[in-house]
Amino acid sequence: MGGKYRITGDKYPRMRRPRRRGKLILAATASVVALGLAGWGTMQLIDVFTGGDRKASAADHETDCPSAKPSAPARVLPKPAKITVNVYNATPRSGLAKQAADELKKRGFTIGKVGNAPAAYDKKVPGPGVLLGAPSATNGSFPVLGTQLAGATPKTDARRTADVDLILGTKFKALSTPQAAAAALAALTKPAPAPSC
Repeated sequence: MGGKYRITGDKYPRMRRPRRRGKLILAATASVVALGLAGWGTMQLIDVFTGGDRKASAADHETDCPSAKPSAPARVLPKPAKITVNVYNATPRSGLAKQAADELKKRGFTIGKVGNAPAAYDKKVPGPGVLLGAPSATNGSFPVLGTQLAGATPKTDARRTADVDLILGTKFKALSTPQAAAAALAALTKPAPAPSC
């Protein structure tokens, strides 16, 4: 060839498109990620079927949690005999206060007054009952007496005495069974478990 098509020098014109490096890099990256995931999945399956190294991981876990404090001491609550309970009936059914008071007496509580609820509560307690007492009863008498009647609502008033009122509401059917009450009381007095990290 001659003229304007004559090739001069040692370089020849390219007759094809240049390769795109982006596709090559993307394919290589995808391959590395896929291999990494396959390896990780294989290790997980091996751990599942062999049980893994549980002792080592438990020891490592303990060192990860230096701020974990020992469990809290057992909660000290008053004995039922130390709690004076006034039982009041706020329902239209007669005799409930006496029945509940007799049952609480069998369970070791000291019984104070028994009768109809004061006008402020008479036929105005929609739930199973209300525990009414001084603010100091919130962390003492209320939890203990509350184990005897599930769903009772604690309320405080301005009294300065240690006695607690149990006002039976319209949804009251019966006190908790002695077994359920004892289990709930045991759960209250157990020490709190140590926090997990």
